[in-house]
Amino acid sequence: MPYDKRTDLPDSVRDNLPAHAQDIYKEAFNSAWDQYDRDEERAHRVAWAAVKQKYHKNKAGDWVQGKSDDA
Repeated sequence: MPYDKRTDLPDSVRDNLPAHAQDIYKEAFNSAWDQYDRDEERAHRVAWAAVKQKYHKNKAGDWVQGKSDDA
């Protein structure tokens, strides 16, 4: 089930990620959905991996853009 807009994303994504990260998630999920023959679990893993390339959780637990302080 590809996502057409941010409001279609799962609550766990909408409630935690900033808008730009949600866009990354949505585009990565939709691409993986097609690429991996509608394997939803795999598409979610790919989408989170795409977000983690540009965002990380800070010490307060918020998703912020940039590399992790631990990296």
